[in-house]
Amino acid sequence: MSSLPNPEEIHPLLWKASQLARTAGRVVESGYESLAAELPGGGWPKGSLIELMTSQSGIGELRTLRPALVTLSDKPIALIQPPQVPNMHAFAYMGVDPSKLVWIRPKKSADGLWAVEQILKTGSFGAVLFWQQHIRGESLRRLSLAAQSNETVLWLTRPLANAQDSSPAPLRLALRAAENGVSVEVIKRKGPVGGASFIVPVGPSPSLISPFARKQRRLPTRETEFSRDTNPADTPVI
Repeated sequence: MSSLPNPEEIHPLLWKASQLARTAGRVVESGYESLAAELPGGGWPKGSLIELMTSQSGIGELRTLRPALVTLSDKPIALIQPPQVPNMHAFAYMGVDPSKLVWIRPKKSADGLWAVEQILKTGSFGAVLFWQQHIRGESLRRLSLAAQSNETVLWLTRPLANAQDSSPAPLRLALRAAENGVSVEVIKRKGPVGGASFIVPVGPSPSLISPFARKQRRLPTRETEFSRDTNPADTPVI
């Protein structure tokens, strides 16, 4: 009996269960070798829901995304319901043009979900970062479907306590604070089960360059309360 052909001989997007998925170039480079080695295609997938499960905000999750955000900032980048006021000095320090950032502050969580869906439909944003403490499974499925409509990169940040919950997201990572960077554990991906956690060396995070402003050093920004009566395209760039 002849041996079975390799999956790539049948179709370039097929892979064995023991291999990381191929993505035909639909990824944004992560900028970190340790992270690229664990991501299907070697980078952040476009047109896909990516979940970042963090032990708490401000542990370095945005610095983990820094190289990708710099690459994607040729288009607007949406920050929806961040846990604190965005620090424009920090984003500029990281190499992200603050004029490309759109900060949306919905009145309700449902409005935030709706805003993400509308932005994804336009296809005019390079990335969307969405923070949610609690989100229903039905809403996750809506986000996953909406993300597949174009090449926008969608990151959803949720508490680490939700890591055990089921999710339609094809890529889920657990992020924890570490002495030399951020400790990353692969919860779910297209390919083999993730192994031990690994360190992404994002560098130190002095308070001066924290991605979120401290209350006593709150930067003067234009913030807009958002509802479904608001067009996401009309929200301020800060």
